[in-house]
Amino acid sequence: MSEAEGYPGVGRVLVVIPTYNEADNIRKISGRVRSAVPAVDILVADDNSPDGTGAIADELSVADDHIFVLHRAGKEGLGAAYKAGFAWAKNKGYDAVVEMDADGSHAPEELHKLLDALRDTDAVLGTRYIPGGSVHNWPLQRLLLSRGGNIYIRMVLGLPFRDATGGYRAYRMPVLDAINVDTVASTGYSFQVELAWRSYKSGFRMAEVPITFTEREHGVSKMSGNIFKEQLLRVTVWGVQARKAALMSRLGRKQRQGSTWP
Repeated sequence: MSEAEGYPGVGRVLVVIPTYNEADNIRKISGRVRSAVPAVDILVADDNSPDGTGAIADELSVADDHIFVLHRAGKEGLGAAYKAGFAWAKNKGYDAVVEMDADGSHAPEELHKLLDALRDTDAVLGTRYIPGGSVHNWPLQRLLLSRGGNIYIRMVLGLPFRDATGGYRAYRMPVLDAINVDTVASTGYSFQVELAWRSYKSGFRMAEVPITFTEREHGVSKMSGNIFKEQLLRVTVWGVQARKAALMSRLGRKQRQGSTWP
């Protein structure tokens, strides 16, 4: 299969990279993606960055016909940027999309691992917390919060994944259509959890591959304690709603069978 036809066994792939004030990083990450997996295209979804990230992305797009830019009106959150990127990919007829951070924390050199796994499944999560995965340059407190948060998510939502919060992942387009990604309510980092949960509940084939996560060297991280608390609150609400729905379903079956409850 030629580069123009896409990634072997997957098809046309678009790597969506949301940006806000990533002027120090966007050239580097775009260059690394193009070198690592030349068959994929890149969409920079820029939220009107005041540091000129969008203008730099435009320059890259002019120089390379595999790089595109989606200029958005302003900062609306990670989830909103990804949803806009997914819609752009669907409109252009791509077969799969990849989520990737602009700051270098997701190594483009590992992108082939996600895409190779996608040949035999519907969605692939890049995972820090399985054998072969790792986290570099994080303080212990943040690592414990992340690992503890993922344990909580598995308990509350019943997800089998070791890393439901990670942002390096790949989806076939039919998955996003089936789960109606436009209706995903989350806009921040809980967007990743909601997307994985909806995909899992819908019965899609999902896999995890180990990745190396490296904390950014340039710019400021968007993660904060408030974002983390918001994520756990949403997970708790989803878990309560799911258990209520399961209980009502059991009650309905009992009533249809003519038995008493309980």
